[in-house]
Amino acid sequence: MSKKLFRKELASFKPYIPGKPIEDVKREFGLERIEKLASNENPLGPSPKALEAITNELQLINIYPDPAATALREELAKAYNVRPGNIVIGNGGEQILQVIGQTFINPGDEAIMAETTFDLYDSSVTLMGGIPVKVPLKNYKHDLVEFANRINERTKLIYICSPNNPTGNIAAKEEIQYMVERTPDDVVIVLDEAYYDYAKVNPDYPESVDILRKRPNTIILRTFSKVAGIAAVRIGFIITSEEIAQTFAMVRGTFSVNRLAQAAALGALRDREHIDRTVKLNYESLKMMEDYFDKKGLEYIKSNANFVFVNINKDSRIVFQKLMEKGIVIRPGFNWKWDTWIRVSTGTLEQTRLFIEKLDELL
Repeated sequence: MSKKLFRKELASFKPYIPGKPIEDVKREFGLERIEKLASNENPLGPSPKALEAITNELQLINIYPDPAATALREELAKAYNVRPGNIVIGNGGEQILQVIGQTFINPGDEAIMAETTFDLYDSSVTLMGGIPVKVPLKNYKHDLVEFANRINERTKLIYICSPNNPTGNIAAKEEIQYMVERTPDDVVIVLDEAYYDYAKVNPDYPESVDILRKRPNTIILRTFSKVAGIAAVRIGFIITSEEIAQTFAMVRGTFSVNRLAQAAALGALRDREHIDRTVKLNYESLKMMEDYFDKKGLEYIKSNANFVFVNINKDSRIVFQKLMEKGIVIRPGFNWKWDTWIRVSTGTLEQTRLFIEKLDELL
């Protein structure tokens, strides 16, 4: 007997490629010190209040977590002026995106996304038999005019990553409004705002909760992995209509968000000082890199995230390898078919200076 063992969609499935772990680089090159500027992590580390909350919760890890994450949802609801029923907690952005695909995509459904954006949109749609409809960037930004032109009767989801990963720039208020006005009510707009706390300092950044209030078929995705500095415990959330939230929670699974993650997120949410320090450092690091790029005449995209995308006019594979040998890990642009670009996370000022020094040696 012969039969196909795996889902047919896996034949074209493209798994997400994470940044290279520090331990691997140390072993490979025999280095004692590595500066990882590849995965957009918080260089200040986790919120002290998150660490305290985890420590207090350790004695309870024999008890299953609250499947509804009630305390965290209530706190988030107060923070964003919505109802707890509008919020669902997930096991990080990756799981949330997978569940969005599982919740909405039937074979043959289409999902519109930028050609250069977060790779997990493509994979989560493809795995469910859906068709990613990819729109090239225009002037390095989401071309939301063309997004609107691509909508048809098969369109189920529209993904807008703002700030976009890897380019770091935002979709401005008027651009999002243009998209909202031209999207049918039965199409779900997914606003991926993983870098929300960095971006909202820009006055042109839209307030997406206001969009949700007028348009229920909207999903806002945010995370504790970036500004809160608790990426390792894996926790994020969506803000959406109560109807979508109920169905999403059913698909997500019962105990997908562990007790320590819920506690850490509550602690981080209450630590506004840590968030503010992180955002301040981020823009200091960005400015240091931008000043260097301007001095060297390198093209870069103005960022409102905790990373910058820059054209170093050399093969990014080679620069990636050479920087690793010098103890600096970045993300090479060839992953997105931008062969001479690199994405660099912001770090401490010391890490940023070291990156500039090592890059300058190569250039």
